[in-house]
Amino acid sequence: MSKIYIEGGVPLKGRIRVKGAKNSCLPIMAASLLVPGEITLCEIPDLEDVRTMTSLLRLLGVKVRHDRRNEKVELDSRHLITCTAPYGPVRRMRASFLVAGPLLTRMGRARISHPGGCAIGVRPIDLHLKGLVAMGAEFTMGDGFIDIVAPRLTGAHIYLDYPSVGATENILMAAVLASGTTRIDNAAAEPEVVDLANFLSSLGARIEGAGSSLITVEGVSSLKGGLAKPYTVIPDRIEAGTFMAAAAMTGGDLIIENVIPGHLTAVSAKLTEAGAEVETADSRTIRVRPRGRPRAVEIKTLPYPGFPTDLQPQFMALLTLAQGTSVIRETVFEKRFTQVEELARMGARIRIEGRSAIITGRQFLQGAAVRAADLRGGASLVLAGLAARGITEIRGLHHIRRGYSRLVGRLRSVGARIFISP
Repeated sequence: MSKIYIEGGVPLKGRIRVKGAKNSCLPIMAASLLVPGEITLCEIPDLEDVRTMTSLLRLLGVKVRHDRRNEKVELDSRHLITCTAPYGPVRRMRASFLVAGPLLTRMGRARISHPGGCAIGVRPIDLHLKGLVAMGAEFTMGDGFIDIVAPRLTGAHIYLDYPSVGATENILMAAVLASGTTRIDNAAAEPEVVDLANFLSSLGARIEGAGSSLITVEGVSSLKGGLAKPYTVIPDRIEAGTFMAAAAMTGGDLIIENVIPGHLTAVSAKLTEAGAEVETADSRTIRVRPRGRPRAVEIKTLPYPGFPTDLQPQFMALLTLAQGTSVIRETVFEKRFTQVEELARMGARIRIEGRSAIITGRQFLQGAAVRAADLRGGASLVLAGLAARGITEIRGLHHIRRGYSRLVGRLRSVGARIFISP
């Protein structure tokens, strides 16, 4: 199994470009099932999760051409052959469940294996099912599958008990071709939800309120695709935030390109509070320069526009080097501290109390052999290795590849001493 080796202590300096958002690519690719025609998507990074979604769509009968070099995907969903999403791809990636709404709308039935993904806590699909049932669907569970049936979906007023991104997206996709009006109350407001809504609107969907807590969808009879009108997904704010933390942690000076600064307000605020200089050079660029050792801060993860849970592990790594004692409260996923034991192997001083982590900063970390247990926890270990003294060896590279495209080469381009070894 491949490993990452990092010789730490080198400030990252230069320019680094952010890829397209993983959490936009996956639902937008799933949404292609709604269109009996051709779709072209741009800024689709070469990620393991994208490859998994590509494999799943092919199993359903979608013709897929993935140009990895130019980060473009062409999808043709005219001839679907099954409504079953099998165990193989679904167990690898929880976002596979996003095909449920489109399949139900297009074929009147969806049969989905129970989803998998990173082991970071309970992420129930009950909110997805609640919304679909409100629109007229029925479901049964057995033999490891969820069977959902609805000859015709009808608009409904759906209140989500929690602003789940996945549930909002699944219901949104099901609603665009449903009969009548659907209102999603307490909807997720994440930029990736807005991106999905913009994509669907570009095909003829009638959606209002995306980015707020109330989304209204007027059902239409059909959507129209076409290769002549490619859609470009938004930049990945989580990748951007990872690079921002890396700059602050290594004492570097990074210009991070292809970003939407407004998506990173909470991240920029916490970095500034920790003592870094965060400059918005223009509408698509952020520059991060630390001013000495980081200062301790308190962080509480929340749904957007709050501090993102997907950046909590990376900022934990940063705060292991801060002056004073920091507190991180994780309110989204109850098991998102998988990186703590591995950071401790590098000398970090972290104490867990329930869903809070108390981090007592120290002046340096020491390189060690560690293992990534999930995607964002793996990213935190890369950041720790970049800042640590000595050599860090990271196993579990497949987790990191789920969400970061060609990460090693891109970090090397800004000065990191990092390489992959079999």
